[in-house]
Amino acid sequence: QTKLVESGGGLVQPGGSLRLSCATSGFILDHYAIGWFRQAPGKEREGISYINFSDGVPSTYYADSVKGRFTISRANAKDTVYLQMNNLKAEDTGVYYCAAGPLFILKLGPRSVDYWGQGTQVTVAS
Repeated sequence: QTKLVESGGGLVQPGGSLRLSCATSGFILDHYAIGWFRQAPGKEREGISYINFSDGVPSTYYADSVKGRFTISRANAKDTVYLQMNNLKAEDTGVYYCAAGPLFILKLGPRSVDYWGQGTQVTVAS
């Protein structure tokens, strides 16, 4: 069955970096998109980055809040998607989830998504 497992979260100082991993299994990654969502304390879950594989050439999308700081990518010939996060800020704190599905479903928002990982905590603090 479809399975997503996140890893790589932790505590980092402002300005630091982390790389999150989303290991996928149970479906053909080339046919879908992967999205990274985050949920800050007291806030709704929001999509921050997507990578779509279904059109042959991967395409990426970023929310304005992370553009230029975060990079989404796929491990070569593997079913793992990364989120490289640089220049982290306190407002990046939250639980980060990866999700799988058609890109248009991911962009509709978290209520439309069927497949989620368990989440990984990222805390940016000095």
